[in-house]
Amino acid sequence: MQPVVSPFSRIGSHVRSGFRTMLLSSALLATGVNAVAAQTVGDDDGVASQQLNLPRDVTIFGKSDPNVRKATAIVNGRIITGTDVDQRLALIITANGGKVSDEEKERLRVQVLRNLIDETLQIQEAAANDIKVDKAEIDQSYERVAANFRQSPAQFDQYLRQQGSSSASIKRQIEGELAWSRLLRRNIQPFVNVSEDEVKSVVDRMNAAKGSDEFRIGEIYLSATPENQQQIVANARNIIDQIKQGGSFAAYARQFSEASTAAVGGDLGWVRPVQLPDELAQAAAEMQVGQIAGPIGVPGGVSIIYVMDKRKVLTADPRDALLSLKQLSVSFPAGTTKEQASTRAAAFAAQVKAVKGCGQANELGGKIGADVVDNDNVKLRDLPPQLQDILLNLQVGEATPPFGSINDGVRVLVVCGRDEASSAAAPNAEQIMAQLEEERVNKRARIYLRDLRRDAVIDYN
Repeated sequence: MQPVVSPFSRIGSHVRSGFRTMLLSSALLATGVNAVAAQTVGDDDGVASQQLNLPRDVTIFGKSDPNVRKATAIVNGRIITGTDVDQRLALIITANGGKVSDEEKERLRVQVLRNLIDETLQIQEAAANDIKVDKAEIDQSYERVAANFRQSPAQFDQYLRQQGSSSASIKRQIEGELAWSRLLRRNIQPFVNVSEDEVKSVVDRMNAAKGSDEFRIGEIYLSATPENQQQIVANARNIIDQIKQGGSFAAYARQFSEASTAAVGGDLGWVRPVQLPDELAQAAAEMQVGQIAGPIGVPGGVSIIYVMDKRKVLTADPRDALLSLKQLSVSFPAGTTKEQASTRAAAFAAQVKAVKGCGQANELGGKIGADVVDNDNVKLRDLPPQLQDILLNLQVGEATPPFGSINDGVRVLVVCGRDEASSAAAPNAEQIMAQLEEERVNKRARIYLRDLRRDAVIDYN
């Protein structure tokens, strides 16, 4: 079992707000790219030493990666400048709260350059196949990203400049994801077939596995060869350290994972252990929701996994219940101390506790100056884990303890209604077929990109 940590512990409706959420949702919302399958199938590079008759222990004469560390390259004639790398790197540093050491920053620069090279190859290959992403599409997607921040595009431009990045950096990433996904839909997806027998086999296995655990897994996959294994493992450990310090798993997956699921923050979707490589299945089985493990050796490289959620196969889960909630919130004046906030929160909780049901919540809100917001059809599973545990045990009319922060204010949720989860049903044949097709498309996509790398003319300056 690899080291396991639980980095996500904050509570509140803004727990996933800010720049970290943007890195997860920006191009995802823009492109609509979907990815389901784990990309842990190796590229057969692990046998390179045998094929080339290389010694197991090699000595490097001279500085390692001297050109790469300058972080500029020309990819089939397309220039990647130091500014391109700096601005993309700034997104990652900002996502990590600016807490990145100089040594780690140098490692990140190397990885960012590699990612920009892949992104360039994807855009070039799409263009060679007469696939073009219009500027209007990119701008429209960028507007949605800005809207997620409750900002206009102009305001968001300014914010990015303040962070040392630019709108051009995000737009380039959006363009790459759109172009690549369209290329796959044209050149790979039409040639992937799934038979009815295969679908039936999946249904039979799911029915046989009823009641067993399945996980929603996030994965960061880094390819490695025997020659660079130590360096890749060190990089993976550094990523884990940054996430432990509050960095966003999804942000690091988007920037560093070499799997096609990077476009969706590394989200593999719901998988059962038998669908994962043995190494990942063993680790996931011993983890709790919110934990991260790695680096885990897998065919062709190493993986970092994050357990996003957990449930029983084809079994009703109480966390699938739909809730009708009423949220009451109050903000703190500027300059409020922690002690003052705690006192105000305690008084707020006592006032809410005196409310008998949701019917009196609006009246209380008016008396104490609280904002009242109705939230219907909220799936319990979609709330922060800490709130899930509390709400599972509340009856209609009861309220949560106060939660929040000095900056965001304090709030409570009152349960106004609950529709319990019904018995879970197996996905239909169309859904299963789509997932199997997606798995095969993703596997071929990795091979496609590997071939593009090998055929490319790349000059480092």
